[in-house]
Amino acid sequence: MDGFLTETDELLRLERECRAEGFCFVAGVDEVGRGPLAGPVVAAAVVFPRGAALPPVNDSKQLTELERETLRDAIYAVPGIQIGIGEIDVETIDRMNILNATHLAMQRAVEQLKQADFILVDGRPVKGLPLPSRAIVKGDAKSASIAAASIVAKVYRDRLMVKLDAEYPGYGFASHKGYGTAMHLEALKRLGVTPVHRRSFRPVREIIDPPPEQPTLF
Repeated sequence: MDGFLTETDELLRLERECRAEGFCFVAGVDEVGRGPLAGPVVAAAVVFPRGAALPPVNDSKQLTELERETLRDAIYAVPGIQIGIGEIDVETIDRMNILNATHLAMQRAVEQLKQADFILVDGRPVKGLPLPSRAIVKGDAKSASIAAASIVAKVYRDRLMVKLDAEYPGYGFASHKGYGTAMHLEALKRLGVTPVHRRSFRPVREIIDPPPEQPTLF
């Protein structure tokens, strides 16, 4: 991890634009865990203090696990930083669907911030946010605040999945983090569904209630 981001860095352009409009505490918001078959969906919100030396964050998907862990610690070490995390469990995901659960996770992450007056959110517009916001497609590659949120959320959720791997051995949660890999699907068929699997997701639902076999045509 080399160097620091400065106020003039391109990754802080969106934050500068918001401040030029009169906002003082600009939060970046991102989520992780929409696609997996198991585990919660997690969102993070990050407000960097103005003028601080910031770690060289980047889209979490472009980083190795070690780089994410190192940057996560550097993000938390920034003096005056604000961080909020929203975690939505599988029961809520199944009840309200993954899109609404993701929006709720983002809302809860923002609500944990002590001071924020504008939100830069990754991807498409999010309903229910408590502050004015702007949706940024591929925002984790365009905004330092969103990139930091993506790292915080990813590391937080990955650590949760490692704990679940110890609680439910044999599924490989520590390696695939709940995504529908061949290894995970094979374990599901062999070991069955756990309480941390998303029953509304088709591969899990079809193990609980297999579709009827199609008649053979002669």
